[in-house]
Amino acid sequence: MIFIPDSLLDQWLMDDIQGGDLTTRALGIGSRQGVMSFHHRHGGCVSGQNTAQRMLMRLGLEVEQYLDDGDVALAGQVLLTAKGRADALHQGWKAVQNLLEWSCGVSDYLYRMRQILQQYSPNGKIACTRKTVPGTHLLALQAVIAAGGIIHRTGCSETLLLFANHRKFCSCPDDWQSMVTTLRQQAPEKAIIVEADTVDEARLAIQAQPDIVQLDKFSAPDILLLKSYAETIAPGCRLSVAGGINLDTIEEYARTGVALLVTSAPYHASPSDIKVRLIPTD
Repeated sequence: MIFIPDSLLDQWLMDDIQGGDLTTRALGIGSRQGVMSFHHRHGGCVSGQNTAQRMLMRLGLEVEQYLDDGDVALAGQVLLTAKGRADALHQGWKAVQNLLEWSCGVSDYLYRMRQILQQYSPNGKIACTRKTVPGTHLLALQAVIAAGGIIHRTGCSETLLLFANHRKFCSCPDDWQSMVTTLRQQAPEKAIIVEADTVDEARLAIQAQPDIVQLDKFSAPDILLLKSYAETIAPGCRLSVAGGINLDTIEEYARTGVALLVTSAPYHASPSDIKVRLIPTD
């Protein structure tokens, strides 16, 4: 579970309803009772269910949740219903719809990527990066986990990942072995990941035997070549692939047999289509 504080839920609501729903107030219908339902128009892997429920409850509504994060909704299936005053229903409507549409878009995109990867690597994993859309970090983590993905790193203090931009500041930027040795000594509890941008860099990185060599923007033939090289030179060193991996390209990368793919693509998926119905009950 990703912890999302009530203060953040309130902020997401306040982004839309600082002064209440003016139309409801002008019509004088705020005290009427009603029910609001959220339907997944086309179906897909869902996320944000509990968060949406909590947001609606912050408005004093009685909420029923029908699916959990990670479930796959059928086309037209109801995700949530909320009962209560019309003014509260209208205040929760768009804020919660926006949250569900974005969250479900991310989770379903990643879910479909996983389906392709696991045709070739049944235990394969898709790791999503920290390059989230600003303001969506916790929702993104929640959606990734719901879809069966893993978090590449939530921030730069969590894991060791040696980039070219780090190496440029080292006294010997091409001495991969020295840098890997230093990292092992200074952070003995952490796995060591190094990123390579060319085939020659990847060979040097593999020879230094970190835990993982991350291949950034490599072609499938070069990945296959380096996979064979790593199995021979450093069988304990795993490969991951990053850069350009999305729903259109993932099958090409999955065919290489590398079982760890790193991507940011799900964060930019098209939102799911969540239909909202409001009906008076009095």
